[in-house]
Amino acid sequence: MSLVKSFFTISGLTFISRILGFIRDILVASILGAGPLAEAFLVAFKLPNFFRRLFAEGAFNAAFVPLFSGIIATDGKEKARKFAQDIFSFLFFVLLIFTILIEIFMPFVMKGLAPGFVSDPNKFELAVYLTRATFPYLLFISLVSLLAGVMNGMNRFAAGAAAPIILNLSLIGAILFLTDVSKTAAHALSYGVAIAGVLQFFWMLAACKREGMSFSIKLPKLNKKVKLFLSKMLPGIFGAGVVQINLWVDIIIGTFIPGAIAFLYYADRVNQLPLSLIGTAMGVALLPMLSRQIKEKRIEDSIISQNRALELVLLLTLPATAAFIAIPDVIISALFERGAFEEKDSLATAYGLVAYAIGLPAFVMVKIFSSSFFAYGDTKTPVKIAGVCMVANVIMNIGFVILLMEMDKMPHVGLAVATSISSWLNLTLLVSILIKKKKFELQKRTKEIISKVILSTFVMVFVLWIVKDTQGENFTSSEFDRISFLIILMVLGKISYFTCTHLTGALKLGELKRFIGKKR
Repeated sequence: MSLVKSFFTISGLTFISRILGFIRDILVASILGAGPLAEAFLVAFKLPNFFRRLFAEGAFNAAFVPLFSGIIATDGKEKARKFAQDIFSFLFFVLLIFTILIEIFMPFVMKGLAPGFVSDPNKFELAVYLTRATFPYLLFISLVSLLAGVMNGMNRFAAGAAAPIILNLSLIGAILFLTDVSKTAAHALSYGVAIAGVLQFFWMLAACKREGMSFSIKLPKLNKKVKLFLSKMLPGIFGAGVVQINLWVDIIIGTFIPGAIAFLYYADRVNQLPLSLIGTAMGVALLPMLSRQIKEKRIEDSIISQNRALELVLLLTLPATAAFIAIPDVIISALFERGAFEEKDSLATAYGLVAYAIGLPAFVMVKIFSSSFFAYGDTKTPVKIAGVCMVANVIMNIGFVILLMEMDKMPHVGLAVATSISSWLNLTLLVSILIKKKKFELQKRTKEIISKVILSTFVMVFVLWIVKDTQGENFTSSEFDRISFLIILMVLGKISYFTCTHLTGALKLGELKRFIGKKR
């Protein structure tokens, strides 16, 4: 399967998931708003995901997929299955013990990870209860990440990309059917998270079985290949830990700022749409391809693959970035402003979206260039870079929040700005090292396409601003008007952008169609 075809397979299913995710978040915002109930649930939702990203997402895939793909290529499918079974057993028992310990000591964990809640006993107790309900999700979703890695290693991307759809359907179902029988909507959502983990696990287990990869719970074995996997994964865990600690510092500080967790959550959900559709999808599709090319010593081909990936992600990311910066108020009010989510909440969230959008291109490109390091088996360099960025982020977090508080502005925006700046620093360091080691070179074609994409993006922004300034006041009286105006701007933005990319030659439809169908 070609890189672009793999990318669009993952991205298409991710798009469906994100649409359902938006429906979920719209319902959550309308029911919970941005108050204490919302903040308690969002912390409960984020905590298992924090540890999932730490143990079983980036670090796991970076170590597992290249090893698994290599075993399939050299020793065959059955040897690869046995290797995956050993990892499955090891991961299950480690996470089971970890989950039990966290459940027991949850009040102490909450004091460390959400200290701002301690001053409000009711919010603190609610957060502890809700997080105990959601935390089993960690065990199941971590195993889902393993099973998705197995499928990705065999160039089967659809099942793993479709798994998040189950989470969103489960949470939507919890809102619609469990709210009336639960103490609050936050309780219903927390139960929905736990249920989703179980459903996603059995979905991926069935998908692997169809591909001849059956797994069961067995006592773990620390053989040579498992030890090799752990030796490659541990630096990645530290690196992921640096990144996740970085993100959790935002939450720790945010617990002291009323509404900050909710404002940044909703802003990040919008920002995550292109990041997941483009950056994460490309990273997942690119890693197995680069691993094979590097293993076969086709370094020039790997550089070409990185350039093609860069062209495609910037073609799709830059217009999204520009729209988030140009019309954030229109986007947020249309998506979330209803029920318990008021106009003032929309404004605060819109500022957060602008701050996150500044770093969106960097977030996406980091996914590409991190995959390059992982494909070479180098998990240490991204860790060192992430450590530098974490320190920078923490310093900027504190500095920006204090500055904005003194200016009587919105301090939560400082947290998002710091995250964006640290992401650009991360990208700069990654690319500089790859270029220095002659593992990446920006090709002439790529430079030309990027310049044309930037020009097309400016044209699109000009169109959006003209329409917003001249017609915006006519679409503010009702929820229907706000949604209609957002749709109008989206359509006009897409028409102006893709017309310009076609005229400049940045996007050639014929070439794209041939590339999607081409077998590499």
